[in-house]
Amino acid sequence: MIELENVYKLFGPRPAAVMPRVREGASKETLLAETGHTLALRDVTLAMPAGRTFVVMGLSGSGKSTLLRLLNRLIEPTAGAVRVDGTDVLALSEAELTVFRRRRTSMVFQRFGLFPHRTVLRNVAYGLAVQGTPRGEREARARRWVETVGLAGYENAYPVQLSGGMQQRVGLARALATDPDILLMDEPFGALDPLIRREMQDELLALQAKLHKTIAFITHDLDEALRLGDRIAIIRDGEVVQVGTPAEILLRPASGHVAAFVRDVNRGRVLTAAAVMSEPTTLVGEQLEPGVALGRILAGGQGAAYVLTPDRRLRGVLTAATAERAARAGAKDLYGLLETVPTVSSETVLEALLPLALESAWPLAVVDESGALLGVVRRSAVLASLANAAPPIPSQDRSGP
Repeated sequence: MIELENVYKLFGPRPAAVMPRVREGASKETLLAETGHTLALRDVTLAMPAGRTFVVMGLSGSGKSTLLRLLNRLIEPTAGAVRVDGTDVLALSEAELTVFRRRRTSMVFQRFGLFPHRTVLRNVAYGLAVQGTPRGEREARARRWVETVGLAGYENAYPVQLSGGMQQRVGLARALATDPDILLMDEPFGALDPLIRREMQDELLALQAKLHKTIAFITHDLDEALRLGDRIAIIRDGEVVQVGTPAEILLRPASGHVAAFVRDVNRGRVLTAAAVMSEPTTLVGEQLEPGVALGRILAGGQGAAYVLTPDRRLRGVLTAATAERAARAGAKDLYGLLETVPTVSSETVLEALLPLALESAWPLAVVDESGALLGVVRRSAVLASLANAAPPIPSQDRSGP
């Protein structure tokens, strides 16, 4: 867990003396004109969860790269607190800070930062050499990471012999080779062309799914932020204007500034079933008799219900009409009475949900890997989200059980 609490950063000759003006609310422009100081960050409080990717997004000059460099004290804050797993990073001695930087964190830069006179293998092994890892061990570990990022066979190549995407893979391997808890990534894919950038995003997503590192990722690209971030902070002129999940940022922008950012985003490729699913209105257990199930369906005001096992695995949909006929016939169980309903995972994007929702007579069932029901996605919720509107309140949507 990384925490920033009431963090300020002023660049200039006497930042401490100017801080009272900042706390009084003086604007960035006023401070620069009247004091010669640049306000980079104002009262930033953030919590970056362990093992997740936290994206800080903003335009050029917003303060996002300054914020990243505060986390390992490459830049010292003017005021505030920075903590990692409860440890006050600002209180670390020079020796402790060196250990913290070498053992706990690694950085990946936009311009790669590779040593031109070192081979790929020696670049990747550099951090291990700084840590004092014996040569045989560091080379073996470096080779594993070169292979992991898809560069096997290039161990003896030099950076000048590699494409931009390949060089960035080397930078990523070097950062991961020391097995840090925290990756600090400052627009690492910003210098790449769109196709290679997408490939590197895929690479990072795949690695993160295995490694579960705490990643602080800086970008000015909203599509990249929405694709990579578990949580996103949008920063403007040194102030955090919104923090949330990608779905929260898209569906509930906190200001006109954020709304302008998200206006042209292809929601169908970003929002998932988890963002628009709701609780099903009516559920019945598979052990019930048809007459009892019918009573519960009618009590819920619906024409059907989802039928679950005791451990919440979905069996199908039971309609009121079917339950009534079975009850009149004297049936004692629901065997053979259920209709199938399409199932999707919580990570299915709306672009893939839409055709299923349009074809299905019932709201789509969102299930986990065991088949347990997590929620349902109603057709109206999918359409509303794609149309840049708030999804309807489930209780007002009578499209299914």
